[in-house]
Amino acid sequence: MAKLYFSYSAMNAGKSTLLLQASHNYRERGMPTLLMTASFDDRAGVGRIGSRIGINDSAYAFHPTDDLYARIRGLHEAHQFACVFVDEAQFLSPEQVWQLGSIVDELNLPVMCYGLRTDFQGQLFPGSQALLAVADTLREVRTICWCGGKASMVARLNEQGDIVRDGDQVEIGGNDKYVSLCRRHWRAGDLGLAKPFAEGLRQDDLLDQ
Repeated sequence: MAKLYFSYSAMNAGKSTLLLQASHNYRERGMPTLLMTASFDDRAGVGRIGSRIGINDSAYAFHPTDDLYARIRGLHEAHQFACVFVDEAQFLSPEQVWQLGSIVDELNLPVMCYGLRTDFQGQLFPGSQALLAVADTLREVRTICWCGGKASMVARLNEQGDIVRDGDQVEIGGNDKYVSLCRRHWRAGDLGLAKPFAEGLRQDDLLDQ
């Protein structure tokens, strides 16, 4: 039986990398996959899923008002996908999450969603809230705070690199705008060593020391 999966984490845990690797594993065995991502996340380009380690792939760019059941069903009838992968799943609407559930239940087609659980204010995204409620399988993708503990929260930074607590829930950005922290340091607003001290340092440089 197919399932609806939700893999969630804080920023920079490697969710997109895991998604792209899993899709590659399917395709390597001759099993087509459908990749989807939010239309307004253009960090890798509209309709592309990109990872911090440099791999990327094209994807269907969904809008908040799209009927994903109708769209996926039509594409599946034409291509017979083995699995659907959804990146930036926190940007799904609750209705779209239920539509993905219908894809799983009615077409027996597995759907794997990857996204953030909470925003920079510690509030659930609507899409993530719905996925936590209805997904068959929940998986936490772990990353670490600067202190070495598990990072479960996301902090937003302004242009000066200071934490901000107010603003719109959705503001697209990467390492220049967000940092993952443990709950204790997120509450304290303590960035500590969150800014990489060895940016650009190669593994060979470390081994030579």
